[in-house]
Amino acid sequence: MGAAGCALLLGLLAAGGAGGAHAQWGGPGTSLHLPSILRGRCAEYLALVAPQLRDKNCTAIWEAFKMVLDKDPCSVLPSDYDLFMNLSRHSIPRDKSLFWENNQFLVTSYAENTRRFMPLQDVLYGRSGDLLNWCRQKNASGLDYQSCPTSEDCEDNAVNSFWKRASMQYSKDSSGVIHVMLNGSEPTGAYPVKGFFADFEVPYFQKDKITRIEIWVMHEIGGPKVESCGEGSVKILEERLKTMGFQYSCIDDYLPVKLLQCVDHSTHPDCAFNSAAASIQREVPSLYAGQSLVIPFLVALASGAQL
Repeated sequence: MGAAGCALLLGLLAAGGAGGAHAQWGGPGTSLHLPSILRGRCAEYLALVAPQLRDKNCTAIWEAFKMVLDKDPCSVLPSDYDLFMNLSRHSIPRDKSLFWENNQFLVTSYAENTRRFMPLQDVLYGRSGDLLNWCRQKNASGLDYQSCPTSEDCEDNAVNSFWKRASMQYSKDSSGVIHVMLNGSEPTGAYPVKGFFADFEVPYFQKDKITRIEIWVMHEIGGPKVESCGEGSVKILEERLKTMGFQYSCIDDYLPVKLLQCVDHSTHPDCAFNSAAASIQREVPSLYAGQSLVIPFLVALASGAQL
């Protein structure tokens, strides 16, 4: 290898070393095209999801969000998002709030883009930051695309504080029947006693606006049943709600959600709804002859969703 080749190799190694050294945090770096994504999500939400909010100013919302990007990556507080939240928040339909832990994508699928429910990631401010990451460089201006701090690196990081502030706002604005979807197959327990729901949502429930709370403990198809209603951490949640003076109920494997889970697992034993499905099947035998017993339930679910 000639001198020029050696120099090139050393340069590449040095660049790689510098890049590795720069990745000082435990989380992924800022999402590429962050400004375009946030502005685009805002415009799409106002045009397609909630046109009644079209008076909101997406440029002003982005400018309020961008202010946080000038702060040290470990010195961002939930209150730093106050202006962004005030500009982007809106009312949540009564009985449509859906809280969750450890099953975000199931919640998103079931909510169906606000048609059934409006979980945090389906309100404007939650949609803005959903599945994105962002932070400023540690000792320089500009975004860090290599890595961003996690809560293990520092508690007051930009993303962590964003979801704290969003969770508090979402909880305060929720009313009527409150729905909570937990993952009963989660090895560490369905209800994390230290988590966003426990620390930044439950404490901000407005008792005068809430009629009751309905808990759904869902188990993964083919997964273990680690906890169910009245057990382990779910019981802790139930006792907490009772102490706070809320009326509540708990349902294991809430049927409409389980039917959605079974769409991708129609032949699994967990999806054999024999007795009830057979009852529906007897009413229209020619339509469902030879088909999976899940199909009648999906038809029943679709019919119920239109009521």
